[in-house]
Amino acid sequence: MGSRLAGVAATFLLAAGVMQFVAHAQLSLPAHAQEIPIAQRQGTPEPLVMSEAAPGVFVHAGALALMSRDNEGAIANVAFVIGNDAVAVIDTGGSAREGRRLLAAIHARTAKPIRYVINTHVHPDHVFGNAAFQHEGAVFVGHRNLPRALAARGQFYLDAFRRSMGEELMADTRIVPPDQLVADEAKLDLGGRTLTVKAWPTAHTDNDLTVLDETSGTLFAGDLVVTQHVPVLDGKILGWLAAMDELARLPAQRVIPGHGAAISDWPGALQDQRRYLERLTRDVRGLIRSGVPLAAAAERAGQAEKDRWRLFEEYNARNATAAFAELEWE
Repeated sequence: MGSRLAGVAATFLLAAGVMQFVAHAQLSLPAHAQEIPIAQRQGTPEPLVMSEAAPGVFVHAGALALMSRDNEGAIANVAFVIGNDAVAVIDTGGSAREGRRLLAAIHARTAKPIRYVINTHVHPDHVFGNAAFQHEGAVFVGHRNLPRALAARGQFYLDAFRRSMGEELMADTRIVPPDQLVADEAKLDLGGRTLTVKAWPTAHTDNDLTVLDETSGTLFAGDLVVTQHVPVLDGKILGWLAAMDELARLPAQRVIPGHGAAISDWPGALQDQRRYLERLTRDVRGLIRSGVPLAAAAERAGQAEKDRWRLFEEYNARNATAAFAELEWE
């Protein structure tokens, strides 16, 4: 019993401290999407390259890589939506520099004010760009658990990425907590365009939000949905599987995942993610029943999925470790 308890304790320490920041391939938008070049304006950073996924919906594709000095932390898909009166931003990127480039891309397209900045969850590649929007008069929106998660992890994240990405890049990156908390669902009005923001039970993390643009039917899924890259578990695997059932019922015409290629086959595109999570669950349960210790189980679980996902080696053992901690005492 003592060794099992020690294993669980180690698991939770690893799950809490590990940096679950996934990187993903260039976003492949639906065929109708059009790449729009952006001229650099005098006195502003070079704007991020954005694609118009639907009228008034602009997306920048994160790189398939770990956060680094070279990519400036720009590994998550970030987006903005323009209404008749105002703009909403969905995730701000992995550094204040990326956030400024996103802000420049918005200003290149519209003079309308930025009313909302929505963070889909706590991970740095989605929130480190917040500082660039602090003086825009926007309301920062997050899951009701996001302030607690930022308080627990924020300084660790900042310290870790200042070491890995450099003080110069990270100097003006800071933790910006949300002003408006979502416990269940909220409607955000951009003027003739409503965004439905939904808070989810613990799944990918314990602070996941999705954003549905009702006008275009575009769902911004955060890391609750990913393509190409292995899903990253920082919450509860059984909760994530349950959330996928409800996600599949959302009336989306297209889905922008937190990372990877945009989705037009909805909810069919969830099949790969479901298969991976179900396989990992089955493997971990079987290894627990067989008395396999945590370290060995982490190396063995989910291996049948290895050739189906990018960055599998970087994240699968961590996923198995978190799943082991959750499932060990079923």
